[in-house]
Amino acid sequence: MGTRDIRRRIKSVRNTSLITKAMQMVATSKMAQAQAQALQGRAFAAQLGKILRDIGRHALEVEHPLWRGAADGAPPAVLLISTDKGLCGGLNANLFRVLAALPAETVLVTIGRRGRQFAARTKRRLLADFPLPERIAYPAVKHIAEYLSEAFLRGEIGSLTVLYPRFVNTLVQKPLREPLLPLADLNCSNVGLLGETVLSADHDTGADFVYEPSASAVRDKLFPMYVNFNLYHMLLEARASEHSARMVAMKNATDNARQLTKDLTLEYNKVRQTAITNEILEIAAAQAAGD
Repeated sequence: MGTRDIRRRIKSVRNTSLITKAMQMVATSKMAQAQAQALQGRAFAAQLGKILRDIGRHALEVEHPLWRGAADGAPPAVLLISTDKGLCGGLNANLFRVLAALPAETVLVTIGRRGRQFAARTKRRLLADFPLPERIAYPAVKHIAEYLSEAFLRGEIGSLTVLYPRFVNTLVQKPLREPLLPLADLNCSNVGLLGETVLSADHDTGADFVYEPSASAVRDKLFPMYVNFNLYHMLLEARASEHSARMVAMKNATDNARQLTKDLTLEYNKVRQTAITNEILEIAAAQAAGD
């Protein structure tokens, strides 16, 4: 490789490092707010889960359409929360790896362009696709949750689980699949909201709740609210994971570009020094021949 080619490559790598550095700074600025929103909602979401389990523990035969399963024969569904853009490390690949292990008859509902592309590439049945807004607003998420609840009540899907990246910390985002409908599945599981291990309903030692005006009135309001807010919080977790993963990926890319620039500069200096040495030797040889 000549000096001209090396200079051209050094310039290209430097320009790339400027782009990745700018993307890193943008992701960092968005990451702080997204992480704060995800962490602030965990306490409220966990409390909703406790109340739901308490209702299920004391009312063994809960009469509510969102509690029990849908019609027999309805296929299971997975809501896949992915990203619209790439350059976020293995965030989407980890989700797709979990999804690929699920049965072929599983119906998909996607949020995010990458998930929709995966469904088309793998020829999975896609029930619905929703755009992923830059700013996640509760009214928009409520619209999605209501659509999914209605599909469950109509018997189009027999159950619904949500596959999304849970934010653990800036360096770790864990793919998690949680049951959402029917609500009885969550009550019978030893995995609670956000993947936290909880006691089963038969061994729950928490304090009893007093419901006013009645447990059924609270239940009728709580169940749809739980589905709506749970999905909203999962989207916040996914957005915090996306910005964190992108920030780390762009930082690694910037560091690699800088290291590559140093290596190329060293190689350029070696090639240039070799060329200068050869020229000096040729001049000295020509002078010696003339003498």
